Amino acid sequence: MTPLDGLDENAQGIRSGRSGRTNYGHLMHIESIAIIVNDYDAAIAFFVDALGFELIEDSPSLTNDGRPKRWVVVRPPGANTSVLLARADGAQQSSAVGDQAAGRVGFFLRVDDFGVAYRRMVEYGVRFLTEPKAESYGTFAVFLDIAGNRWDLLGS
Repeated sequence: MTPLDGLDENAQGIRSGRSGRTNYGHLMHIESIAIIVNDYDAAIAFFVDALGFELIEDSPSLTNDGRPKRWVVVRPPGANTSVLLARADGAQQSSAVGDQAAGRVGFFLRVDDFGVAYRRMVEYGVRFLTEPKAESYGTFAVFLDIAGNRWDLLGS
């Protein structure tokens, strides 16, 4: 028996690989993504100061085995999706810092005014891997976050 056995045919479509919209009877969205970092405070400074995100939460917490950690959440102003800044815990997580998308651009930050955002980020020392380039979908440039992950800055 699988977890999908006994579900209606709409839900069964997920298992069978049928494409199309599945009606879950409610809206859904991605609430948060996690980025593994080496240091909470440096990551907060990068996302808040250099990128202009808001610090939503910075609370003491515990790991699953009871060790202290922090619950740190940032997000772009006005956005619904947030970023959980998760400090690496152990060798496996430490090896993923800066390589969460296996060297590809894994995160996309869209801004209303590319020029303003780009200049702000350059002033704060954000490392850009490419020069701004105009495409049919707007202007973009690839930058690295505090951990070394690749992002696209997108805007008009």
